[in-house]
Amino acid sequence: MSGKEVMSFFCEQLKTAHQLLEGTMADVTVEMAHWSPAGLAHPVGANYAHVVFAEDGMVNRMLKGGAPLFWGALGGKAGVSELPPMPNPQAPGFPDWSAWARRVRIDPGILRPYGQAVFASSEAYCGSLRDDDLNRSIDLSILGLGKSTLRFLPVNGLQGHALTHCGEIACLKGLQGKKGYPL
Repeated sequence: MSGKEVMSFFCEQLKTAHQLLEGTMADVTVEMAHWSPAGLAHPVGANYAHVVFAEDGMVNRMLKGGAPLFWGALGGKAGVSELPPMPNPQAPGFPDWSAWARRVRIDPGILRPYGQAVFASSEAYCGSLRDDDLNRSIDLSILGLGKSTLRFLPVNGLQGHALTHCGEIACLKGLQGKKGYPL
């Protein structure tokens, strides 16, 4: 399979992951978004916001080298009461977003259009990649992952991330007596 075929396949899979996540979020109300389950699980709204902000940062900042949409074109229009914790260069690794997840308040009517803009941006970026881009070196040390190539991030950092949290959201909806996945 050529690099172009690999990227085409990945782009289709990323689009499908976004569609499944958006379909799962379609009927989420403010009350459902903020419901806190027992134990350590995070609310629906925090899970969705985490996926959207992480993808915005990964694609628009890390990969494209520009400003994330929440800093630029959609600044102040992300639908969250506060931004999630960001990676800290002085303390590499994934930030703990547990406290933020319990505190943050979201407005699904604003957050979802922001998410859709992020997903469109990611899909457009994916479609723009060429064969030689897949071997481009990227430094993921800020996340505690060291150096890698671009081919690692789309599948693991975008598609896998979206699908993992989509499953959590579907489960949290089920615990609230609602249908999880839109299927």
